[in-house]
Amino acid sequence: MKASPAHKPSNVFLDGISSMNFELRGYFRSPDTVFFTFLFPILLLAIFGVAFGSVGEIGALPDGTGGVTMAEYYVPGMVAAGLLLGGVQNLAVDIAREKSEGWLRRLGGTPLSPVSYFIGKAGMVLVTSIAQVALLFAFAALALGVDLPTDPDLWLRFAWIFVLGIITMTLLGIALSAVPRSSRSATAVVLPIVLLLQFVSGVYLQFSMLPEWLQNVAGIFPLKWLAQGMRAVFLPEHFAAAEQSGAWDLGLVALNLGIWLVVGLVASLVTFRWQRRS
Repeated sequence: MKASPAHKPSNVFLDGISSMNFELRGYFRSPDTVFFTFLFPILLLAIFGVAFGSVGEIGALPDGTGGVTMAEYYVPGMVAAGLLLGGVQNLAVDIAREKSEGWLRRLGGTPLSPVSYFIGKAGMVLVTSIAQVALLFAFAALALGVDLPTDPDLWLRFAWIFVLGIITMTLLGIALSAVPRSSRSATAVVLPIVLLLQFVSGVYLQFSMLPEWLQNVAGIFPLKWLAQGMRAVFLPEHFAAAEQSGAWDLGLVALNLGIWLVVGLVASLVTFRWQRRS
């Protein structure tokens, strides 16, 4: 995936920025994409926050302090789900469609470098994910009364988990786009994977509610670690006791996300083609 001789590094980057602007315009002009990858986590947070609002606070210490509302409990899961939807689901379906419809084959006949193409896709995921998270936080704080962290160290923790997570999900989305055989099958292939991972990774259900064998299976995949890392940002420290090991294990969060980042990168380099497989 090296740039062609006619493309200097600066030109590759500028072409990538132009590609990102094109991708962003296309993204926000597609209502179904915006709903299912941009607004869906916010909608789910609203539903969970309202539906379980009568439960009151959960996870309080024996002295009655340290509890959180259900809306607060679901915030980290929705952040993790947003990165999964924006990176894996959106890119896997989008690239598979572009490949099946011949759009990538036409791009392959232009001076556009694959690196510039990927910069455009990754930049689109980054911008939309930042906007989505900002909107999610604003909605959670203003509409649901969620108390966001005030400790700068927690926001620094959030920053590196967010960046590592978004790179990992972007690369995995590019890699997964090679699996569907056509644009028609893309959604049918990708959505069950994405939905299943959310249910077993502590996004919709408390991870401690799952049987141990299912927790072990979920631990193979990156979403479980991304959701756990986000819980380490937004939930009180004593909630770590509910994790499988009884701790946040941020080192393991970084390690597992890093492993999947490398897997996604290698798979993307090996499988990406400008045209659909026959």
